[in-house]
Amino acid sequence: MRLHEKIVLVTSSIKLPCCALLLGLACLAPTPAHALFGNKNKAAEQAGALLFRDKDCAHCHGEAGEGTKKGPSLVDLRKKKEWTPEKITGQIMNGGKKMPPFSDALTDPEIAQLVAYLRAKHRPTAPPRSQTPPAR
Repeated sequence: MRLHEKIVLVTSSIKLPCCALLLGLACLAPTPAHALFGNKNKAAEQAGALLFRDKDCAHCHGEAGEGTKKGPSLVDLRKKKEWTPEKITGQIMNGGKKMPPFSDALTDPEIAQLVAYLRAKHRPTAPPRSQTPPAR
């Protein structure tokens, strides 16, 4: 067997394990917010409802997302085909029109939770804020 034939034999036997290794590493890479669009579990939806309340989204979009003079309704956002999870994530992160960007105020997982909440078929309701008196 010539040297060239040996090199071809060795490189061809290495290709499959290398491809499998690269695929495995790609699966283990950290997941950014834009890759979490499909997060539809109930815990993420409930966390998104809390964020919607606590981050004051209701100030512009209304308590139930019905819209106000400051911001549009988000009630039927799930039904609007043009508002994909990617587009919703981009709107939250980068803002647009009258909406300010929130990429500095929210983490990737929080953005994913808000997207899950906004895309939920049956949006959960956040419990009321606690009315505990300040400690003396």
